[in-house]
Amino acid sequence: MKMSRLVAFSSSLLLGAALALTGAGVANADSSAAAVDYVALGDSYSSGVGAGGYDGSSCKRSSRAYPALWAAANSPSSFDFAACSGARTNDVTGSQLGKLNASTDLVSISIGGNDAGFADVMTTCVLQSEATCLNRIATARAYVDSTLPGRLDSVYSAIRSKAPSAQVVVLGYPRFYQLGGSCIAGLSEKERAAINGASDHLNTATAKRAADHGFTFGDVRATFTGHEICSANSWLHSVNWLNIGESYHPTAAGQSGGYLPAFKSAL
Repeated sequence: MKMSRLVAFSSSLLLGAALALTGAGVANADSSAAAVDYVALGDSYSSGVGAGGYDGSSCKRSSRAYPALWAAANSPSSFDFAACSGARTNDVTGSQLGKLNASTDLVSISIGGNDAGFADVMTTCVLQSEATCLNRIATARAYVDSTLPGRLDSVYSAIRSKAPSAQVVVLGYPRFYQLGGSCIAGLSEKERAAINGASDHLNTATAKRAADHGFTFGDVRATFTGHEICSANSWLHSVNWLNIGESYHPTAAGQSGGYLPAFKSAL
């Protein structure tokens, strides 16, 4: 981002906050966001799987996903929505970076869950024994320790190379279960706690790699607190046998109430 545009963008956010507090100038609070070129990368948590309102492509990009919601509210000068359901780190570097260039001002991304085998972890835990579930989680954690950091480095370095002046926001993943919650069937409490712990482990690793590349980490765990599976108002789908692909993904409320505030806060 050219320095003048960075200053203008940052200043507009501060001005917008001040105007919101005084109740003045609301219509113009985000006016300079029109100068921002925004590219949204990543996996299903960024494409919006689980939120509905899909574009009809195999990537299942949703108009209710946080990148689309932010773009609709701020009207950036350009918005390229490249996030895709099922994406891994090599999918980002192989097919999602084409819209990045020296003029790109803002990039968002969630990635790493599919590399770590999240879908297989959940399938194993739902269909097999507690011991098998816990072993599969341990395997995923070991992958996060040994292999994922290098894969994230490759993605983050490629983003910085193609968009050298962009602000990059890396979004994490929520904890999936409210422990001691309202669920009376399904996984054991030990399995739920282990899955939450694995999510924390993945977030810690991702935040470290993001920071080392000078990127901002958007932690969604706080915004999802009280809205996990087994809570009274879950923003995450549990197992959906009629649409298995939406299982364990944020609902539309999870995108607007969980991911979007974390993204805006990171900005």
